[in-house]
Amino acid sequence: QVQLVQSGGGLVPAGGSLSLSCGASESTFSIDAIDWYRQAPGKQREVVAGLSRAGTTNYKDSVKGRFTISKDNAKNTVYLQMNNLKPEDTAVYYCYAEVVMVTTGEMRDYWGQGTQVTVSS
Repeated sequence: QVQLVQSGGGLVPAGGSLSLSCGASESTFSIDAIDWYRQAPGKQREVVAGLSRAGTTNYKDSVKGRFTISKDNAKNTVYLQMNNLKPEDTAVYYCYAEVVMVTTGEMRDYWGQGTQVTVSS
């Protein structure tokens, strides 16, 4: 079965930057649309950014101007560039993507495994 494999994350000081990636494990599948979620300790998982199939982006108000979604179709990978990070951005970040089988057009939704982002003050 296809998996969404995440990379990136880590520990950075406030004001620093990180880039997260999310890619399909099988080359026969491609990512169409994606949402980035995060979940901080004791809080509900929330959507922070999204990229639609049409290329429209949406961002949680608190990350607008700081986070950017991009997709590299050739690499079958989606990125979340996070700049000017704040301590309140600390959370586990997850990608949740619509994945399509290239040969058939079949679509499925999958979660990435999550990656920790910690921003120190």
